[in-house]
Amino acid sequence: MKTLLGLFSALMLSLPVYAADSACLTESAAKKLFGAAKNSYIRKCERDKCETASLEKKLAGAAKNSFVKKCTSDGLLPYCEAQANDKKLRGAARTSFMNKCQSD
Repeated sequence: MKTLLGLFSALMLSLPVYAADSACLTESAAKKLFGAAKNSYIRKCERDKCETASLEKKLAGAAKNSFVKKCTSDGLLPYCEAQANDKKLRGAARTSFMNKCQSD
């Protein structure tokens, strides 16, 4: 069991983190962006990070498009969840909001 846990930990540490961590949120706060400007900035920031990651992986064509789309969606997850929590959305309304928020 310890070996399995060790392997899992090593795997998690070796995976690159492209998710919408707090870097884009921190930058938007430093620029004092709010509302639509903040939303636009965070989306562009996440997409740019994913584009850079796809170049590092030397992806092209459909593989690049798929990677960037998934990476951006995963990166926006914490931002979208925070917005959904602020709006106190639940059930179908939350699902619909999250799908729209994470789409490109």
